[in-house]
Amino acid sequence: MKYTQLGRTGLKVSRLVLGTMNFGPQTDEATSHGIMDSALDAGINFFDTANVYGWGENKGRTEEIIGSWFAKGEGRRDKVVLATKVYGNMGTDGEVWPNHDRLSALNIRRAVDASLKRLQTDHIDLYQFHHIDRRTPVEEIWQAIDVLIQQGKILYAGSSNFPGWKIAQTNETARRLGSLGLVSEQCLYNLAERRAEMEVIPAAQEYGLGVIPWSPLHGGLLGGVLKKENEGSRRATGRSADALANTAVREKVQAYEDLLDKNGLEPGEAALAWLLTRPGVTGPIVGPRTAEQLESALRAVELELSEELLTELDGIFPGPGPSPEAFAW
Repeated sequence: MKYTQLGRTGLKVSRLVLGTMNFGPQTDEATSHGIMDSALDAGINFFDTANVYGWGENKGRTEEIIGSWFAKGEGRRDKVVLATKVYGNMGTDGEVWPNHDRLSALNIRRAVDASLKRLQTDHIDLYQFHHIDRRTPVEEIWQAIDVLIQQGKILYAGSSNFPGWKIAQTNETARRLGSLGLVSEQCLYNLAERRAEMEVIPAAQEYGLGVIPWSPLHGGLLGGVLKKENEGSRRATGRSADALANTAVREKVQAYEDLLDKNGLEPGEAALAWLLTRPGVTGPIVGPRTAEQLESALRAVELELSEELLTELDGIFPGPGPSPEAFAW
């Protein structure tokens, strides 16, 4: 496994991030534990989750599965850089109460204690804001975060799904208050969805945030979906199926798969390897449902894409270009 610094921090993390969103809803506890053991054995030390994972009436279940894995001991917790998130409503039994969501100081305090209990740990390494909160002053958010850092409950703060302007506002406020500020941004970014290149990634680089792309295969669209469809092994569903209903998108995906087939490469592995070439990217989040999917992701770390192939990939999925040139003269 290869490692890098997380943004401007001294923290060393693996270039693949283990996403755990499937743990609970799609992958049972025993299999989830096996995947985490395999990831750790392969050198992946960066695990990402969120308090709402498990979804619906099972919100928090994913953190519980990670917590029961930590409880097995043998240095599991000490080897892992643990990231979770706060924002979504965590009301139980179908009840939605005020102050059980967003980024008020009250909810941050309540949410971090609940996550620590589910995760069976005394601290969270990277505590991420799952979405911007347009109602809570940034000063209040940093006040709450700094208290948690002083208490030793969290070490760093990061953002997720923040626009470029919000990254700037949040870190300028932190600078004024003498706080460390955001050290990472987790955003939607992949070959087929490159709008983050306009402002989010430049803002992250300017302020020293590590970029952690989620949905690196764009919901399976970049994972060889047409080949699997032709073989009858799997059909596209959800957002992938909706996207492929567009003839132009389908033609792009076919051209992408044909190009990689010509070069003897697996589409999913190439899509991950492409992200690892992008400026500012710490590592993409991979969310395996099975051990086989984890093995495929691991091969991407060693994959070297030629300059010629990168140029051809840009031809199929061109980026928007930097802002403001992307939309102004």
